[in-house]
Amino acid sequence: MNEFLKLFENFQTERVVAWLQTMQISDLIHNPYFLGGVAAVSIFAFFMKWRFFLAICLGLSGFAYLISYTLQKGTQLDGLSNPTLLVFVGGGAVIIGLVIYLMFIKSE
Repeated sequence: MNEFLKLFENFQTERVVAWLQTMQISDLIHNPYFLGGVAAVSIFAFFMKWRFFLAICLGLSGFAYLISYTLQKGTQLDGLSNPTLLVFVGGGAVIIGLVIYLMFIKSE
């Protein structure tokens, strides 16, 4: 029983917040535990038909990946166009479109 309580001591709010502050977006989006957790929560929300919660999970994780990708590639505007910036704008439009569809358009 003590080991069980010690396990849950790791999930105290102060420790979780400190861990999240040390994590960078690029590290978090490539962490398999984070990706597995987001996938599990998204699948659960999909089967329970919680569209609002599913939209939030997909939107936040999608934007986290999009920001990580954009910052990794760089967004310098050397010429008239930058492919990375176009991917950011296009990906953001797709994610926002998906969130709007899940929250407002899709019906049961």
